[in-house]
Amino acid sequence: MERRMLLQAAVALIAALGTICGVAQAQGNAIRLIVRADDIGSSHAANVACIKSYREGVARSVEVMVPCPWFNEAVEMLNANPGYDVGVHLTLTSEWTNLKWRPLTHCPSLVEEQGNFYPMVWPNANIGPDCSIREADPKIEEVEQELRAQIELAVRKIKNVTHLSSHMGFGSARPDIAAVVDKLAAEYKLPIRVEGAKGARMERARTPEEKVAAFVKMLENLEPGLWIFVEHPGLDVPEMRAIGHKGYEDVAIDRQGVTDMFTSPEAMEVIKRRGIELVSYGEVLKASRQR
Repeated sequence: MERRMLLQAAVALIAALGTICGVAQAQGNAIRLIVRADDIGSSHAANVACIKSYREGVARSVEVMVPCPWFNEAVEMLNANPGYDVGVHLTLTSEWTNLKWRPLTHCPSLVEEQGNFYPMVWPNANIGPDCSIREADPKIEEVEQELRAQIELAVRKIKNVTHLSSHMGFGSARPDIAAVVDKLAAEYKLPIRVEGAKGARMERARTPEEKVAAFVKMLENLEPGLWIFVEHPGLDVPEMRAIGHKGYEDVAIDRQGVTDMFTSPEAMEVIKRRGIELVSYGEVLKASRQR
């Protein structure tokens, strides 16, 4: 009897190990992709395009810009789509020539003479002198104050905030600014990084048709692993045609192309055929905490 029980236990253990190895092998061969839509809140066109990219397309995470003029509409749209994973797109720049936004708090070292955020993170010859955070050399306490206010407003208003990101990568301006972002990410338990994720890149493309083709090609060539692809959906409408700055004037058609590729049947077909798993920041972060 004892020998038979030991034999049964051994068989069960071997089966369990086989299952574990099978799962590990399956995960090792899996292609997981986070498609992130940036800049919801910046314009009505961006709001509509970001929601369309989720409801009709492949986007699973979206980054909200809290100080921007269309934030309130973005809040309504995001709360009406609670499955859409939301990141607070921390914002210290206002890059467009004719569309500006200001900080939520009083932070004189972060704004130019009209009270708007500086356009750029680094000096830019196209924009002119004294146009960047780097040149302004803002006070670190004002940076933290403003970023904290953006996080707290987003978390208070939006249901599904899971992470942080930075608009235009402003942390590169100074190490102490990057350190503040890391500090706030830890304090609010909203990570800014997904460990082990690799950045997916596609070939440069100008027209919407070229963008769809380049996106499909990228999807065809993805290897097993966890990937993040970041782009900015928009619409080729009068509102967005009025947005731009020297060196980037074709914003509307460029960002319409992003919306087209995020919702393209060709992309959906590749994702289905290759078994690419579309995941969000929130899903990946939750799974990593459960390990």
